[in-house]
Amino acid sequence: MKATYQKHILNFKRPGGTSRGVMQTKETWFLKLSEGEKVGYGECGILRKLSIDDRPDYEDKLKWVCVNIHLGKETLYESLTAFPSIQMGVETAFLSFEANYPFELFPSRFTEGIGSIPINGLVWMGDKSFMMQQIKEKLASGFECIKMKIGAIDFETEIALLKSIRKEFTAHEIELRVDANGAFLPGEALEKLKRLSELEIHSIEQPIQAGQWNEMALLCEKTPLPIALDEELIGVFADEQKQQLLQAIQPHYVILKPSLIGGFRGSDTWIELAENQDCGWWITSALESNVGLNAIAQYTFTKSSKLPQGLGTGSLFTNNINAPLKVNKGFLKYNPNNQWNTDFFNTTKLCL
Repeated sequence: MKATYQKHILNFKRPGGTSRGVMQTKETWFLKLSEGEKVGYGECGILRKLSIDDRPDYEDKLKWVCVNIHLGKETLYESLTAFPSIQMGVETAFLSFEANYPFELFPSRFTEGIGSIPINGLVWMGDKSFMMQQIKEKLASGFECIKMKIGAIDFETEIALLKSIRKEFTAHEIELRVDANGAFLPGEALEKLKRLSELEIHSIEQPIQAGQWNEMALLCEKTPLPIALDEELIGVFADEQKQQLLQAIQPHYVILKPSLIGGFRGSDTWIELAENQDCGWWITSALESNVGLNAIAQYTFTKSSKLPQGLGTGSLFTNNINAPLKVNKGFLKYNPNNQWNTDFFNTTKLCL
């Protein structure tokens, strides 16, 4: 078996704003396995400034994986604990290589084009007019769940935007989620959560910065609004530590980004631990290309969650890999009659 990797810079169609800054591009890395005519593709979806494996030796570790691909997926996965996005790439590449078709990793009604996945419509941060434009677009597209990034502009403006939705749509008609990306200070967070709860918000992701277990636990105890942990899960490797985190904070939900938490195996562990203490969960992408998004979507479908998932990111980029994924009226679907653009992997220079 031969393994190669390549870097790809995804360009946003329009800037993606969060409380951590505005993104114009997104770096990602592809891993390709080959043996004779058999191939497998994986994506190492690192998020700079957020992924725990945003390290100077990241590419060196990819080279190491390619040189040592003969060790096999189990040994490689176990050796990559500190590099969860590469774990995800290795895991996916081997699943792809072993599959009958390299882009059908988890055959199901989803890959047959019959089943679909409910997803939320994502509204990026920006000025009031830009955010309102996005909200209108999502509502017009048939989304019944909207997730709005908050925390970067004036809170009163954000409240006004949410109020404008609630004036037209009840909580039964449109589910609203908000994501603060840790933007609130612990001392102000509870009061802001109370304000948000008046608008019948479904939940808030990561209201305060990660690593403040005591403060987050207190918020989860007193909040009138369900809290979902996101960044809090990053860098928590050991199963015992994962369990300690959930027991200490007692969140209402956890949000799983496989590229940030060790792929599907890491996600399975979080799901089991969360369900053991009646904590809900859903899965989101981490701005991967369609290669990673496809793998995550297929995995997600097998979990039979009824909640809207965060998998509507495939249309964000101008230079994504053409894929059979399509968003229609708030659902992600897979059309097996459409083809993947595998020429991309043949024409792009591969590094060893």
